[in-house]
Amino acid sequence: MRAPSRPNSMVRRPGMDDHPRVRISPLTPADHDDAYAVARASGEHETPDIPFWSRAGFLGRIEAQWPGLTYEFFLARLDDGTPAGYLEAAFPESGSAVNLHLAVHPGRRRRGVGRALYALAVERARALGRKHLIAAAVDRLPDGPAFAAAMGAAPGLPEIRSRLNVADAVAAPPVAEGYRLVQWTDHAPGEYVDDVAYLDSRLLADAPTGDLAWEPEQVDAARIRESEQAIIQRNRTAFHTGAVHEESDRLVAWTFLMCPDDVRWQAWQQITLVDPPHRGHGLGLAVKAANLAYTRAARPELRAIDTFNAAENAPMLAVNEALGYRRCETWVQWQATL
Repeated sequence: MRAPSRPNSMVRRPGMDDHPRVRISPLTPADHDDAYAVARASGEHETPDIPFWSRAGFLGRIEAQWPGLTYEFFLARLDDGTPAGYLEAAFPESGSAVNLHLAVHPGRRRRGVGRALYALAVERARALGRKHLIAAAVDRLPDGPAFAAAMGAAPGLPEIRSRLNVADAVAAPPVAEGYRLVQWTDHAPGEYVDDVAYLDSRLLADAPTGDLAWEPEQVDAARIRESEQAIIQRNRTAFHTGAVHEESDRLVAWTFLMCPDDVRWQAWQQITLVDPPHRGHGLGLAVKAANLAYTRAARPELRAIDTFNAAENAPMLAVNEALGYRRCETWVQWQATL
């Protein structure tokens, strides 16, 4: 599973900085409330229509790290001790990239905080032999793209955020002949966990990644089980639907929704994959629509679902629009090469 994320990185625009002293330290439990306040203020400024992580969910993100990634967390304070910035650096087990979430409190920007955090990210990347820093910024606000460009980053992958008003969703179409649907909450059935791992491994191989230095992962059943547990520890519930090819009894299509347990009106559409030999049968649309119905039965208060897709991923954007998703805005995954 691709690590769920809320992209609010590289959010500061360079300006007439007075370059006060900025103190950055590794995050400790004593800093958790300050880090959460900074990250939440930044997130709500960037995307006010998306509910930010609850405190429990944010701490779960820190304490239940996503399998296959090693994380480092930092808090920046101004010289008077005011918390001002937050940095999350995620290092995949292999490859040359570092995924960043860099946030500066909206009221404490243009004071050198973002530059100081970015300089630390560069230092840590070089220390660990990484060559690429990747982070996302929303295009509709100037802060993120301007800051990313000032740091020497280049646009690597445009993405579309779309939202489904659940009340406007289309009814689920029947699954194609020769296939049947299976559904589960949180934990994949034992007979299909290997198939889920295979499909998950195809994510970065199949989905457009533009110029980004992301590398495909080899996911096995043990990794799937670790991911399932991490989702629960992050205070979320995952609702899944798959399509089984009846002749082979293999799970050949799969999708899931990630639902915060303490913000029950909104959810995130995550991975949707169809094994290449089984494409062309409408399985992507069938599993997504069926999964929405499955999730609504458990979460009747669900009103909105958000999702990200590469702007060039026309087939998946078409599936989403057929379901009733409407485009909200464009984001860009920026990449700096060291």
